[in-house]
Amino acid sequence: MFVRWLNLTVGSEEERRLPGYRDPAVVRTFEAPEALDTRFYEVYARSALNKVPEASRMPFRWTVNPYRGCSHACKYCFARPTHEFLGMNAGRDFEREIVVKVNVPEVLRAELCKPSWKGEHVALGTNTDPYQWVEGRYRLMRGIWEVLRDYSNPCSILTKSPLLLRDLDLMKEIAERTDFSACLSIPTLDEKAWRQTEPHTPNPRARLEAVAELNRAGISTGVLIAPLMPGINDSPDQLAELLELVHEAGAASVGGVALHLRGSLRGVFFDWLRTTRPDLVERYTELYARGAYAPKAERSRLQNLVKTTWPTDDRPRPGLRRDARRHRPSDTNQGAAEQKTLF
Repeated sequence: MFVRWLNLTVGSEEERRLPGYRDPAVVRTFEAPEALDTRFYEVYARSALNKVPEASRMPFRWTVNPYRGCSHACKYCFARPTHEFLGMNAGRDFEREIVVKVNVPEVLRAELCKPSWKGEHVALGTNTDPYQWVEGRYRLMRGIWEVLRDYSNPCSILTKSPLLLRDLDLMKEIAERTDFSACLSIPTLDEKAWRQTEPHTPNPRARLEAVAELNRAGISTGVLIAPLMPGINDSPDQLAELLELVHEAGAASVGGVALHLRGSLRGVFFDWLRTTRPDLVERYTELYARGAYAPKAERSRLQNLVKTTWPTDDRPRPGLRRDARRHRPSDTNQGAAEQKTLF
């Protein structure tokens, strides 16, 4: 019996069949300000492990994603087009129609116990944030961590939320048994840029505090400054303050990745620009005139900003360590067909 959510205050509205799922999803709403106008689709997944195609440049081969869609509502999120595989759109639906795979921990346990499983690294947070708001209600990540701990399976996590500290006890147990690392995504400390581009994410300073706490607890934890967006979060002053605090938090690694606009994300992002930053529309039209990626010179400029803005004393210069590269899901040339496998 799957009863972990029965203590929640929810209202069942309807059932809806989603593409790719055998049974209809139970659609629920929550009586909470953070979840107003959001519907949650409870589904039973047939698999938990998702294999990344060999041709992909992803630095990992397996992922687990307990949720599809993300209430963080980041305007630049590369995962937005994946919602179209559900018959939904990459704009409002991605933010307000969230799929919850209620049986992921049980399915994952069944998959890891198979003789064919070779104990390969599993990455979490590769598509949508597993610690978005709804995780506070369904608590699927605790069950996932328990399975990975029980099988001593190497793993990593990328998130924007300090909610992961709730599960620090399990992360420490995993780290004692196998390779484990964490990474917090913190694109900016600038309050205006943060609220405009990531309207429903936790405060960036709270994320830095989480980086510090995790490292104090012995969990190798880095910071990903991504995406870097011209005219939004790429000024030397913005980066100098952020990098100073990243160092103070004891981050094990730090790296930067330039914005890319693949598929329908391009339309979502440009709609946001026209509404919120019309002064940048012409600049971005020129930068992304040839496709999803800015010109190579611009990408290099943005990535090098992290290095050149780093304090010039004897501290280690930024750069992702080999183990931390597992937390860079957005730094790829992955196509839409590949993205579909990351669910």
